[in-house]
Order: sequence, then structure tokens, then C-alpha cells
Amino acid sequence: MYNILICDDERDIVSALKIYLSGEGCNLLEAYDGREALELVRRNEVHLILMDVMMPKLDGIAATAKIREASNAPILMLTAKSESGDKVLGLNVGADDYITKPFDPAEVVARVRSQLRRYTRLGGAPEPERAGRWSVGPITLDEEDKTVTVDGEGVALTPIEYNILRLLIRRPGRIYSSAQIYELVWNESAFGAENAVSVHIRHLRQKLEINPSEPRYLKVVWGLGYKLEDGRHEKN
Repeated sequence: MYNILICDDERDIVSALKIYLSGEGCNLLEAYDGREALELVRRNEVHLILMDVMMPKLDGIAATAKIREASNAPILMLTAKSESGDKVLGLNVGADDYITKPFDPAEVVARVRSQLRRYTRLGGAPEPERAGRWSVGPITLDEEDKTVTVDGEGVALTPIEYNILRLLIRRPGRIYSSAQIYELVWNESAFGAENAVSVHIRHLRQKLEINPSEPRYLKVVWGLGYKLEDGRHEKN
């Protein structure tokens, strides 16, 4: 059974989210500020977190950053429409995606299911028909044991980062637009998704490249999208 942590200082929102997710067969944990959320993550194996941005004691951005020091569990930020800057900031500190208030119950359930599928695939059994091992330059992704290495050293990726890298490394040199990456990795419409993709690409560069500001492997093709190549070509 999955443990899902719901953290919001508004008890009505926590109650509503519990109702939305009550039919998913999950154990639902409650927290009403960032400190309570951190304590629950320390005491429990949490598989997914719904995290509000604006909370007392410790806000959702700071709590997400601290959680990311010890856990790769998917984090969905809960934001108001006016908090567009907080969406990007949340992605910058390690959130996987965001849900905008007021919530559509069907969207909440769909996003939770999607993130749990990615998380369990990343840490679970391989898919035999797709399992493989790909390398570009010093970067290697081994799908059978779900590992990523750079020059033989292990690199810890979140599920979203892993799936973006998996998409790019299977087709070296192919350019994927932000919309294509979002639709293929998130399995959702890419409307307004450019910020989410660019933030995760930046995180990947920080983990995979010697000099993230001058990447040799994970490159942008201006006006077109992103690609992964072996670094022997001219920089873009």
C-alpha cells in the first residue's frame, strides 16, 4: 500500500484531497505545516507528497528542499493561479509537478496515479521488452537495474529526471521540443509546460555535466528543443 502525504495549512483542503484519493487504496497521512511534513517523512516510508506552498512555520518550498535531501518520492506542489513564480521555484528545489487551486478532482487523481506509476517503475522490476543499457559520452543509463552513472559514478535522479534522460538517451542526436518531452514523460497535454521542462533539464545538467553552463552532452537547440549527443560536435 502506498503512503501519500497531504500537507496544507487549510484543513478543508486536506479533507477534500483525502476524499478525492480515498478510492485509490492508499494510506493517507496529514500534515498542516512544513515541519509536520518533514517529521512524517522521517518516520514513514512516503511514496508521494502533495505539498502546499504557503504555510506557517515552514513553507512548502523550504520543506520540499529539505525532503529532497533524503527522498526521491514525487512531490506535487499545490499552488494558487497567482503563484506562478512559486511554481517555478518549487520545481527548482525538487518538486516534480504542480496542481493549481481550485482543484479538479479528476486531475488530482490522474496526476497522483501518473506520478506513482513513474516512481514504482523507476524503483521496481524492469520491463523486459524495453529494458536496455544506453550510453552517450560518459553517461550511461541501465534500465534493468534503474541506475544512471557518469564516468562510472552513480548519479541520483528523481523519477522525472530519469524519464527525461531515458527519452533522450534512447535517441541520441534527436531533437525533442519542450512540448514533446512533457507529453511523452508526463503523459499529459503540454499546454504551458515549458517552464517545467526547462527546470528539469537544468537539474539534469547540474548532475550530468562537468560545467552545466557550457554543456557538452545535454544541449538546447534554440527554437527547437533539446537533445543528447556525445559531445564531439560543436556546442549549441
